[in-house]
Amino acid sequence: MPDAWWQDNVASSNKRWLVTGAAGFIGSHLVDELLRLGQEVIGFDDFSTGYRHNLDFVKTSVSEDQWRSFTLVRADIRDFDACVEAAAGVDFVLHEAALGSVPRSMKEPRETHTVNVDGTMNVFLASLGAGVRKVVYASSSSVYGDEPSLPKVENRIGRPLSPYAASKQIGELYANTLWRTHELPTVGLRYFNVVGPRQDPEGPYAAVVPRWVAAMRSGHRPTIYGDGETSRDFCPVANAVQANLLAAVSDESTNGNAYNVALGGRTTLNELFIALRDALAADGVNCTDTDAIYEDFRPGDIRHSLADITKAQRDFGYKPDVTLEEGLAHVVLS
Repeated sequence: MPDAWWQDNVASSNKRWLVTGAAGFIGSHLVDELLRLGQEVIGFDDFSTGYRHNLDFVKTSVSEDQWRSFTLVRADIRDFDACVEAAAGVDFVLHEAALGSVPRSMKEPRETHTVNVDGTMNVFLASLGAGVRKVVYASSSSVYGDEPSLPKVENRIGRPLSPYAASKQIGELYANTLWRTHELPTVGLRYFNVVGPRQDPEGPYAAVVPRWVAAMRSGHRPTIYGDGETSRDFCPVANAVQANLLAAVSDESTNGNAYNVALGGRTTLNELFIALRDALAADGVNCTDTDAIYEDFRPGDIRHSLADITKAQRDFGYKPDVTLEEGLAHVVLS
């Protein structure tokens, strides 16, 4: 039985879901939650940025009966025929597959475009042909670009500051256009720095939280780009899962729209570092006296980010009920 108020609408009937990027960070959490709610899930991933061990973790966390409701399709979203085959008979699509790094997009703009734009169009058109009830797709707070006002409100975006941000803006434009011209029901979720277990701590494009945790666990000093006063609206992954499932079962008034998904609060990188250091120290890691290393700002990064989540609260009942402190504790203990 569901153990949270927002799960009832999903668990009320057995549906067929397609999750792209299923072996990734957010995607694997979506697969996990859907299986726990008795749903049939098709996971779609080419393992270019996702990991099989994320799905192995899901397998061990759900029952054998629940795991039997999962099917893995190993394919690239740039393969239109594979997208069409995977979408056949699907009720809902949760599209998470992407190249999700601003620094990587600065170095590899063409690859970012082909995955995030061409691949997303393939998912949209395959979903249209399959007659799915709703496509919920991952957008990003990066679409706000050089728009200076805080908090970020959905109807005010600026010029993108990276190819990654541009690719996400294009995805939103196509989603809205396909709703208006072809009645493809879409909902975009603008994630604000989602954090939680299963984020990749390795490589040059690793997210800041797992990278810092891995560094301090191994006795190294984490690196902060800039002066540490850059701020973000960090959002525990459980809240992003909630937003996806609520958006999927929302009524048609949400179609063609994009929504902020965050906590609605600002945390500087310096504050985040101290919070992680304290959480690790409480878990027995000898890092109380660890200091950060400060390096130059990275090109393409925005200075401050803070979400207004009123629209998601109003339109589909989003209510982030996992705090940042709880989210960071889950990272440290995972």
